[in-house]
Amino acid sequence: MKSQKKSETIVINTSTTLRGIKQFFVALVIGAGIFSCGEKKSEAIVAPEGMHIVDLSRYGKPFAIFVPDTVAAKLSITEQSSGALEIKVGKTFGVSINEQNADLALRKEDIKSDEVNKLKSFVKEEPNAIMWESAITEPEFHFIVNQKIGNSEYSFEDLFNSEGNTYGKDAVQKMFDSCKNIKEVKKETKS
Repeated sequence: MKSQKKSETIVINTSTTLRGIKQFFVALVIGAGIFSCGEKKSEAIVAPEGMHIVDLSRYGKPFAIFVPDTVAAKLSITEQSSGALEIKVGKTFGVSINEQNADLALRKEDIKSDEVNKLKSFVKEEPNAIMWESAITEPEFHFIVNQKIGNSEYSFEDLFNSEGNTYGKDAVQKMFDSCKNIKEVKKETKS
């Protein structure tokens, strides 16, 4: 007895399949057009290596700030009754944001005349920012950065570390750089 091979033939109606694919792509293009119509394109914000972007618009601030990787350390954002916004990441990043520029000339005079936390040197002196080293018993570093974002002015400062430890020079430099590189987040508007 000879075995007969059965062959199966599957018939695909290519015109129906192609029509369905075309309809899908047309719907995709129209959908993309509807969602993008009227929106202004904003530039993508790219964080430096080892940093993440935190959009602060939900806290009433029209900008984003770079913070260290939040996988290994907890991110904490606290709105103070004074209006300041405090951002902490672990034990090495703490920034306070105030809704007015700091008087840098006055602050520099205060820093120079402090008899307890004695000024060693100004590490950076710029028109809108200062970073300094001082010491009570051990060296510590601090900074203030003024920024105009949109129509508002803000000052950024290192936070007092509640654990009594001061931030090291590298940590303060990272906070200083982050505050100098604030990125405005513009609201998407429809025409």
